[in-house]
Amino acid sequence: MPAATATSPWYKHLWPWIIIGILACSVTLTLSMVTIAVKNPDNLVNDNYYEAGKGINRSLDRELLAQTLQLRAKVHLDELTGEVEVYLTGNSGPSTLELNLISPTQPEKDRKINLTRSASEPGRYIGQVTDKVEGRRFVELLGVEGDRTWRLFEEEQVSHDKDLLLGDEPLQGAEDLKK
Repeated sequence: MPAATATSPWYKHLWPWIIIGILACSVTLTLSMVTIAVKNPDNLVNDNYYEAGKGINRSLDRELLAQTLQLRAKVHLDELTGEVEVYLTGNSGPSTLELNLISPTQPEKDRKINLTRSASEPGRYIGQVTDKVEGRRFVELLGVEGDRTWRLFEEEQVSHDKDLLLGDEPLQGAEDLKK
C-alpha cells in the first residue's frame, strides 16, 4: 500500500487551526481566572472559629436584651434627600443609635449611619446617608440601655419606597439562651 502524501502544507488545513484555537482559548481563560482570583481575594473566610463563636453568643445576648425591652423599629430611607428616619418603640430611649446596612457579599457597599434623637418627637431618630442604598442587606440597629448594648438585626430587601420593620421576626438561634 503506498504512503499517503500531503498535497498542501499543514497550515493550510482547518483542523490544526481549530486545535490551536482551543488551546489558545484555554490558556487565555486560565490566565484571566488567575488574575481575577489574585486581584479579588475571598475575605469572607474566618480562620478563628472560637472567637467567631463567642461573637455570635454576644450578638444573641444583645438581641435577647432588645427582645426583653420589647423594641421595634421602623426605618425609612428617603432617596431624594438621603435622610434616614427611625421610629423606635419599646422600653429604651437612647440619645443616639447606630444603623448599619451591611451587604452580604460586598464590604465596600456597607453603610454606617449615626442617628440622633429628635427633640420634638420622642422615639424618632434622624440621620443622613450619602448615597443610594438598595438591594439585599443585613440591617443592624444598635443602641445602649444603661450600660448594656442592644441590637435589632434582620435581613431585609432595601428599597426607597418601602419602610423596613425591625424586631417583628422571632429571634433565631436563641432558644437555649432563654433558659
